[in-house]
Amino acid sequence: MAYDGRVMRLALERFDEDRRARSEEQERRRERVFARQPRLREIEGELRSTMSRIIAQALRQGTDPVPAVERLRNENLRLQEEKRTLLRQMGLPEDYLEEQPVCPICNDTGYDAGGVCRCLRAYYAKEQQKELSRMLDLGNQSFDTFELEWYSDQVDPAKGISPQENMKWVYDVCAEYAHWFGRKPGNLLLFGAPGLGKTHLSAAIAREVSSRGYSVVYDTASHIFERFESQKFGREDEAQEDVERVLECDLLILDDLGTEMTTAFVQSALYQILNTRLMEKRSTILNTNLTPTELARRYTPQIASRIEGEYQLLPFVGQDIRKLKKSRKKP
Repeated sequence: MAYDGRVMRLALERFDEDRRARSEEQERRRERVFARQPRLREIEGELRSTMSRIIAQALRQGTDPVPAVERLRNENLRLQEEKRTLLRQMGLPEDYLEEQPVCPICNDTGYDAGGVCRCLRAYYAKEQQKELSRMLDLGNQSFDTFELEWYSDQVDPAKGISPQENMKWVYDVCAEYAHWFGRKPGNLLLFGAPGLGKTHLSAAIAREVSSRGYSVVYDTASHIFERFESQKFGREDEAQEDVERVLECDLLILDDLGTEMTTAFVQSALYQILNTRLMEKRSTILNTNLTPTELARRYTPQIASRIEGEYQLLPFVGQDIRKLKKSRKKP
């Protein structure tokens, strides 16, 4: 699993903010308890100073430290018992003054033996969804809100299938893709006229995949190629990070492919993206208003070969859903 450096920095900021807030609240809680029972503050101070005081005394006298350690142990046990007794008398748990970690796996460090702990991954998933929500309506564009009723159930004689049946198949492929992401690598080409649901199903996939902690980058083809150009000519310091995000994320969703000005540089950048991600077995979804034949004419044979050979082709058919919804007329 790859992590987007920019998103991880945001996640770590929120993680640290919450950890500091918990520590500050714990300190306020301790102060309220000390105000009610000052002896508890004294005990806390004595427990902190006991070891250094007794060991230092033993070393100064040049005596065996073992008896000093034993006295330390007994004194600590007595103080701890007094502390527990006072807390019980106040109707509080015995560990009320101790800060308990929210995550028992990593003790609120964010990392365990396997790397990033699941608690920090949860922060990462939240921050990533915020990033995606800037371009996608993740709140409304989900698998649950995709309505097949907007597609005609009339069979197309030329294809032997209705738009609704076709889109039911497309929906099922996308839902399975999202469900098995990370276990079944794969790539999708979503193509068809505007307003047929490509963005909706792309957002639904992004929403489910990112919620499980995978890194997802969703951006338009024109903006991505712009960032590659800035990186190539060293125009911006952040461009290198943007290029790395595109090449290294777990899932790249490249939207509006074919709307950019197709230059030699764009063809080179697109080939680099497709080829690099295929070689590293990173999944990619391409959204375009062009047919596979039109894509092959616009781009190089090498690009067309990569798409035709490595991507599952999903045709979106029917009437413009946005226009139908505007008139509120289902087929």
